[in-house]
Amino acid sequence: MGNTALITGASAGIGQAFARLHAGRGGDVILTARRRESLETLKAELTQAHGVQAWVFPLDLGAEGAAQSLYSQIKAAGLQVDVLINNAGFGGQGKHLQRPLQAETDMIDLNVSALVSLTHLVAQDMVARGQGRILNVGSTAGFMPGPNQAIYFATKAFVKSYTEALAQEIKGTGVTATLLAPGYVETEFAKRADLVGTNLVKGGGKSPASVAEHGYDAMMAGKLVTVNEPLLGFAVNWLIPLLPRRVVLAMVEKMQAK
Repeated sequence: MGNTALITGASAGIGQAFARLHAGRGGDVILTARRRESLETLKAELTQAHGVQAWVFPLDLGAEGAAQSLYSQIKAAGLQVDVLINNAGFGGQGKHLQRPLQAETDMIDLNVSALVSLTHLVAQDMVARGQGRILNVGSTAGFMPGPNQAIYFATKAFVKSYTEALAQEIKGTGVTATLLAPGYVETEFAKRADLVGTNLVKGGGKSPASVAEHGYDAMMAGKLVTVNEPLLGFAVNWLIPLLPRRVVLAMVEKMQAK
């Protein structure tokens, strides 16, 4: 199996941590995000520190046709994607009807549509070769509805369902699909999502490096779904499903309110 990883949202946070981890283990990387300068800086770091090859494709993956454009550019460059890490995504705090509709649909375009399009394109090549690894970065938010982040939670519920179904459909092909569902992570996500000041972030979160390592190892082991925190995993899988729906809704709403 080749060892070139395509990592979306690679300019910061978990995506950057994935790139450093994969390169540190001897793999080449294809980096994409909106910020060219950050990607070029990361490319220089990885090639110098680990002696790997790195390619940069800056673009807004949530834009119409961007996933197809990225895939076409990668193919035109003669590159093969052996590992796909769909990490790009963003959230947004506030009541759905009070948030701009464009911001909500942009979130769907990136968190869902781009992920599906890129996975569909790349996974077909993987299945044809009979080998490959796919890691979709979801969230524990995907295990419940999310008042004050209704669209974000819904997109992550989609990613969870989609990844599990895809994994079953490609079983036996030599390609695996894994969902990483972390709890809160200390990245720029909270600032961009306007979550600073909520109970969700007050207690702090896990480091991007620890989350990336957990998800990467789960992907390489071919696991289906993994939560980086055992107690949180137990809660979302076994406790929250047993609670009354209104209790869960009120709990999540309070956690994300300011």
